[in-house]
Amino acid sequence: MEGKLGRFARFFLSAKPYIAMICLQFGYAGMNIITKVSLNRGMSHYVLVVYRHAFATAAIAPFAIYLERNIRPKITFSIFMQMFVLGLLGPVIDQNFYYAGLKLTSPTFSCAMSNMLPAMTFVMAVLCRMEILDIKKVRCQAKVIGTIVTVAGAMLMTLYKGNVVELVWTKHVHPHYAETTSAASGSSDKDWVVGSILLIIATFAWASFFILQNVTMRIYKAPFSLTCLVCFIGTLQSIAVTFVMEHKPNVWSIGWDMNLLAAAYAGIVSSSIAYYVQGLVMEKRGPVFVTAFSPLMMIIVAIMGSFILAEKIYMGGVMGAVLIVIGLYSVLWGKYKEHKEKELAEEIMDPVKVASGNNNNMMVIEDVEANDIEMQKNEMNKTSAPPTIAISSSISTPTMIAVQAPKV
Repeated sequence: MEGKLGRFARFFLSAKPYIAMICLQFGYAGMNIITKVSLNRGMSHYVLVVYRHAFATAAIAPFAIYLERNIRPKITFSIFMQMFVLGLLGPVIDQNFYYAGLKLTSPTFSCAMSNMLPAMTFVMAVLCRMEILDIKKVRCQAKVIGTIVTVAGAMLMTLYKGNVVELVWTKHVHPHYAETTSAASGSSDKDWVVGSILLIIATFAWASFFILQNVTMRIYKAPFSLTCLVCFIGTLQSIAVTFVMEHKPNVWSIGWDMNLLAAAYAGIVSSSIAYYVQGLVMEKRGPVFVTAFSPLMMIIVAIMGSFILAEKIYMGGVMGAVLIVIGLYSVLWGKYKEHKEKELAEEIMDPVKVASGNNNNMMVIEDVEANDIEMQKNEMNKTSAPPTIAISSSISTPTMIAVQAPKV
């Protein structure tokens, strides 16, 4: 029984990063659906970003204040500038451009475009020397091929539609609601290209956020505090951007409706919890592992969007999703092999360090024993010397002479 529990515990520890990232994708998918409904009802995405990160700051601040009160490092100017740039990349640039692109397109399309995130992050990690690319190794080839296949699947979803795939729940969608959704999507077709460009910029900013967050986590080892400060700085920056872009006071009004739910859900789940979880996983597995799970969000959103928003699922989307899953598992397999190689190298190095330490101790012990034997020989030579030497030895001489006998 204990053996089974031990195996289960080891399996759970090794599977924790995977479980955390899969749960995170479900949280992101829910955010996309709720946010799309809120934006369609007229909420400003600038104001949504402000409220989102205000909720995120309020949600994570108690944990940062209490749990990290004794381990919080001092904030130097360099760390503050990194936090400032993180707030600019994540809350301001990424979120505003992503919401603008989401408003002009659809949740499924936005998620499909954001699937370039693993490719962008992998390329940036290689350029920043966070990822070692040895094309001769199979695991590196798997990561490169998986990244290309993932992007190809996302592009297939975007450029090729094909026939409509009828699902069980889409056959019973209310006709009026389906027509309203189709009209809304049709009216936004003219802004499809603009929305795509905005989503690409948002994805690039999000990849840059991952790279810089990985660097900052190595210096500022207080994940709750880092998340809270980034969200707080991002809130202040978003307020400044909103004052510049929105000049009507009524855009700030919010009630007990979908707008409040979108801001609270996005802030608590997609900002505070997501930033903290992905920071912990990134510290263990790196930024490429974290971003490799983003294609799952697109599949979840496609299913939820067809169920909740009556979005149509096309054959091109299904084929693209299959390619994305293949590419995802290829990248994860490469990361898994890399992680196993690191663990094996650490296991090999530990006995070597212990052995080298033991060798040093043995050398010290051997030197001490050799000195003792040398001193004993000197004492024996002294006692067996002629009487004249024994008489002369009565002269007061320093005691160090007996110890300072010549060494072999």
